[in-house]
Amino acid sequence: MTDKISPDALIEAALLTQTEPLTEKSMRELCVPPLSQDKLIDVLAQLKTRWQDRALQLVHTQEGWRFQIVQTAFERLGSLQEQRTPRYSRAVMETLAIIAYQQPVTRGDIEGIRGVAVSQNVMQTLQDRGWIEVIGHRDTLGKPALWATTATFLSDLRLDGLEELPPLTELGELVLPDLIEMPLTDEEEPEAVPSDTLPN
Repeated sequence: MTDKISPDALIEAALLTQTEPLTEKSMRELCVPPLSQDKLIDVLAQLKTRWQDRALQLVHTQEGWRFQIVQTAFERLGSLQEQRTPRYSRAVMETLAIIAYQQPVTRGDIEGIRGVAVSQNVMQTLQDRGWIEVIGHRDTLGKPALWATTATFLSDLRLDGLEELPPLTELGELVLPDLIEMPLTDEEEPEAVPSDTLPN
């Protein structure tokens, strides 16, 4: 029966069941024989049309293709589960904002802007979430690592590129509760703050 599944049905099923975005290469290779790039474009266009005006939409991100809930439905679905307002470490939010808007930066740069030491737990929290990574080293004494945001960061915030980053004061609103719940990990700043509190 598998051999009788049409390419568009197979790709649609894959997109609906996988938790991570799918690359065009992986979708083409799902079919036997593999789809041509032109055929895949046709299939994706058909799927986008089929799902038009529904609560799910097919979108393309830097990581690949995926279905995501449209914003209006997302807001309604949030009422189905009771969630307390997540509270994030001020240090985590400030560090994320500095990296996002000043990248690439070293840990020393971040500490210079914040005026306090950055705990390793804060950096590890952002790395574990897949939102920051080392992209090189500065050609200075000690060769400090240069940090930048990742494609996952853009995908989770539904942005196509860094040029779409909102004004700094709105970054907290994009860090949605279902995407990340960061623990209070910065020892020198134990005070928890709401997610929409950002550095001035």
